[in-house]
Amino acid sequence: MIPGTNKEHPTFVRSFGYAIEGFVTAVKTERNIKVMLGIGLVAIVAGLVLELDLLSWIIIFICCGLVVFAELCNTAMEAIVDLASPDIHPLAKRAKDIAAASVFTLSGTSAVVGLLVFGRALGLI
Repeated sequence: MIPGTNKEHPTFVRSFGYAIEGFVTAVKTERNIKVMLGIGLVAIVAGLVLELDLLSWIIIFICCGLVVFAELCNTAMEAIVDLASPDIHPLAKRAKDIAAASVFTLSGTSAVVGLLVFGRALGLI
């Protein structure tokens, strides 16, 4: 369906409402999203304390945003797999494990980037 061609299709503004509703649902129901947001908040507070430069802020915000994005995608993929395969199945496990591995990889990369950014701000690098 092409957006805006059907009266029953949500408006552009309403689509944002659905996105916010999805984010709130994830925060309420998913522990890992809360952890990611908490770590992001710690990074922001540390950045304020260390008075990061603009480029460092950009790097921190991109990393935080990508990690939360990856976790939201992982959560959505797990829900889809559970819907498609309510019983335990090796392919369902494989899909969920690989989706989780993508978040793990991005989180590890972001942690290294954070160490570099904050290590530089502290004069350790």
